Amino acid sequence: MSKTAHTSQFQQALEAVEVLSLEDQAMLLDILQNRLRQRGNELLKEVAEVRQEYAEGNVKFGSVADFMAELDD
Repeated sequence: MSKTAHTSQFQQALEAVEVLSLEDQAMLLDILQNRLRQRGNELLKEVAEVRQEYAEGNVKFGSVADFMAELDD
């Protein structure tokens, strides 16, 4: 997505929010904060899982070609 298209969508979103009542804006803010918090928690969980796999020696190192070959298996 081009920067112009992104800016345009972002501007449209801002304009849509501006016509909402203050109560609805606050509710939207709460929803967005909860979603961001949830995504952050999911990311932290994934990082912990990868670290655990690494600690257990379940991580393989290799080239992109090695990775692609393993996907084909």
